[in-house]
Amino acid sequence: MKKVIISTKKQVTLEGLMNFGKLNNGLHTMDFMSMEDVDMEAFIGKCKVQMMRDGNVYITELPKRVKNKPMFRDDNCSLSLGRDGRYYFVFSLPEQLVNELPKELVRQASAIAQKVVKELIIRN
Repeated sequence: MKKVIISTKKQVTLEGLMNFGKLNNGLHTMDFMSMEDVDMEAFIGKCKVQMMRDGNVYITELPKRVKNKPMFRDDNCSLSLGRDGRYYFVFSLPEQLVNELPKELVRQASAIAQKVVKELIIRN
């Protein structure tokens, strides 16, 4: 059998076996084993998978998530400007510290707000 070297710039059809099923936790699983001797670039990615009633499967890689760089950070929060032109304030705290949540949320949000005010004063 001839070894096929596959470039990522072209589409190739391979013969093989596909196994699919459902795990005990309800998640679907699918494996494809090529019956040909190929050498291709490996990758890991998040994908959209469509399995049709007739057994056909379509897999499309999803675009990579672009993270917003935080403008300001505090212990458990950050403020960033999204690509959509909106400001995002994100706060997280472990469930065990629920009693401290109101106090910490106010303290850290105030600290971020003060940093924004200073930045606005510097700009003007």
